[in-house]
Amino acid sequence: MGAATGSTFDTETLRRGIEGNTGNTLLALYADDAEIRIIDRNTQPSHPKVLHGRREIAELLDDVYSRDMTHKLDHCVIQGDRAAFSESCEYEDGTRVLAESMITLRDGKIAEQILIQAWDE
Repeated sequence: MGAATGSTFDTETLRRGIEGNTGNTLLALYADDAEIRIIDRNTQPSHPKVLHGRREIAELLDDVYSRDMTHKLDHCVIQGDRAAFSESCEYEDGTRVLAESMITLRDGKIAEQILIQAWDE
């Protein structure tokens, strides 16, 4: 992984952000007016959870990174102003989470993200 050709979006920073201990590095990759739509068992496609702006995204990241779990960037593909990545996570008790994201980039920052996640129950 490395900087995307023809783009200032850096997948190494994405990896460090996802695999880090806080959401600060990851938050820096989002545009100020970014939007995330989250789809999972609790927020299904017809009623996704929608976060608007870095403040709401920061609250989500603070919550996620306050949990006793590990995060790993598995794959990332960038083509033009779009990217997709897979993330796997594991709680201390062995519960696993898999997240797939499709993102739209603007000026090297994440402008929109659709996040689909599933976890062990």
